[in-house]
Amino acid sequence: MNGRSSSPESFTQSSSILDDLSAFLARFVAYPSSHALNAHTLWVVHTHLMDKWESTPRLAFLSPEPGSGKTRALELTETLVPRPLQSINTTVAALFRNISDPDGSPTILFDEIDTIFGPRAKEHEDLRALINAGHRRGAIIHRCVLKGKTIETVKFPAYCAIALAGLGQLPDTILTRSIVIRMRRRAPHEQVEPYRLRTHEPEGHRLRDRLQDWAEQIRPLLLTSPSMPDGVSDRNADVWEPLLAVADAIGGSWPAQARVSAVTLVTDTKRDNGSLGIRLLTDIRTVFGVRDAFSTVDLIEALIDLEESPWGDLKGKPLDGRRLSRLLKPYEVGPKPLRIGTTICKGYERSDFLDPWARYLPPLEDPSISLLVPSPIASVTTVTNGTGDQRELGSDEEWSA
Repeated sequence: MNGRSSSPESFTQSSSILDDLSAFLARFVAYPSSHALNAHTLWVVHTHLMDKWESTPRLAFLSPEPGSGKTRALELTETLVPRPLQSINTTVAALFRNISDPDGSPTILFDEIDTIFGPRAKEHEDLRALINAGHRRGAIIHRCVLKGKTIETVKFPAYCAIALAGLGQLPDTILTRSIVIRMRRRAPHEQVEPYRLRTHEPEGHRLRDRLQDWAEQIRPLLLTSPSMPDGVSDRNADVWEPLLAVADAIGGSWPAQARVSAVTLVTDTKRDNGSLGIRLLTDIRTVFGVRDAFSTVDLIEALIDLEESPWGDLKGKPLDGRRLSRLLKPYEVGPKPLRIGTTICKGYERSDFLDPWARYLPPLEDPSISLLVPSPIASVTTVTNGTGDQRELGSDEEWSA
């Protein structure tokens, strides 16, 4: 490789490699937090040791609006990783062929991934299969290939590192295999350097070469089963395992930093749009506070009023009672007739949510806010039909708020 350093990086300088890499990235991207910067830094390093991992996390730069630094983050990544491959106008067949390259699999970079998983998602099932399956070492995808006049089934390896950037959200199957960095537009006080390809790409390549030299030294000694911090388990542990192993190999302050970043980003993702249902449960817990019950109408109004909530615009329409009921049905929660004070309405009680809150959400940060604290503001009674059974109600519109 051109421009390679003439002498390997000393083990004692390992920490400086990561420090220099982190500083390089921070010059050109306004990250939402130091944890996001740490994750990007560690992810770049892990791509130089792909033969050591059981699985590789996808790195997803997502934002609600353009101009948030996602593409710049991918451009920088391209200068730092081995065998980068921009996916623009690349067919899935070409991607499979590149991953099969005996000289080494590429690091695939997908920009504007939202255009693939939006309304045209059904046209890109092969690509989704590649992104989903390819996180696991040894993953194989079978495809039919025409050879002469014969159609043969061919096995293609799918394992490779992938970084993504796009607007909005990704399918849940991809999000659960990803480290998600929620980018945002720079505030006036957040200054970054202009990125100039001619000037700064060679800097990135020099860092890449240092990383490759370091990786060759550390590969035989790398411990690939790092300890996990509390709060990082199951699939999240699979996602973070390579990055924590890198941090442990680097040493210095990085092992501790990496674990704090892992816990923070995993917790943020659980609170976030890991799925629309999880986001809804989280926001309902927020608006309930210490209340005992909400009418459907009041609950929807409170959800829409939350800052930066998606409930006012779900594909062009605000959340309504029917959509709310459908979203909550998988969690075994549904509206029922209630008397709140003197008003009979259709709504939801706090007790309905205690089980899904406990199962799917992280504990409340403020322990003084108990999920069992009764509300002093009004009495709530479930309305029955006189036989002890709840009354069957029609649509939300047939009942008062």
